Amino acid sequence: MAPSKTGFWLTDSSVPMAEIVASLGFDFVVLDAEHGMFDLTTLEAYIPVLKGLGLEVFTKVLAPAQAPIQQALDFGSDGVIIPHIEDVDHAARITAHAKYPLVGDRSLAGGRVFSYGGWSQAQTAEINERTMCFPLVEHPAAVRDIEKIAALSTVDGFQIGTSDLAITSGREYTQSEEDWADIIRCVDAFKAAGKSWLFPAWTETEQVFALENEAPRIMIGVHYHWIKAALAQAKSTYDLLAISDRISAR
Repeated sequence: MAPSKTGFWLTDSSVPMAEIVASLGFDFVVLDAEHGMFDLTTLEAYIPVLKGLGLEVFTKVLAPAQAPIQQALDFGSDGVIIPHIEDVDHAARITAHAKYPLVGDRSLAGGRVFSYGGWSQAQTAEINERTMCFPLVEHPAAVRDIEKIAALSTVDGFQIGTSDLAITSGREYTQSEEDWADIIRCVDAFKAAGKSWLFPAWTETEQVFALENEAPRIMIGVHYHWIKAALAQAKSTYDLLAISDRISAR
């Protein structure tokens, strides 16, 4: 089993942030086009920057719809993470947009992925093989159908949306027994299918789980959360020094 790849969640198109992430040895990034600050122009320009830095790039697309899926892939994303997948029928219809015929129904465009030239069936087959399509499991109906979703030819892996799955299931995400039961069922289904999975591991417990279960890709950091944590640590350290200095000056 190959070592797990380590990833970082990006919310905007900061080039210095991308350079920092690459310099720290991260393997891949996820671009949050659903909740982040990416329009089509910035997304189109940012993806080749990231790939030029040696990072694998996944885009969490704006919606479970054909246009945003195809746009992210046409811009050069190595794969897409598709939010709000409801059940196996919905998954089959939506994930088809990530694959060219005859596997799916992705529309051809003679742009970046074809080096701005023509295309051949051999090329589309090769692109289908290397392009990753990950449904984002964040609805109880998707968990119910997870074994069927894992079996779809248009699906290469999955990501779990722990917080959204919890709230749509009528609970908070507290890493409860119910939370872990959903996670483990999804992981086991994709392992059985011989397919990949991308795990958001923001806490040590989640990271241990991901490593012990040999998750192929593990996200360990979120853009603004990390910036806030670093600033909070600096401010806290300074405040303690300032208090100490005031006390010693008395």
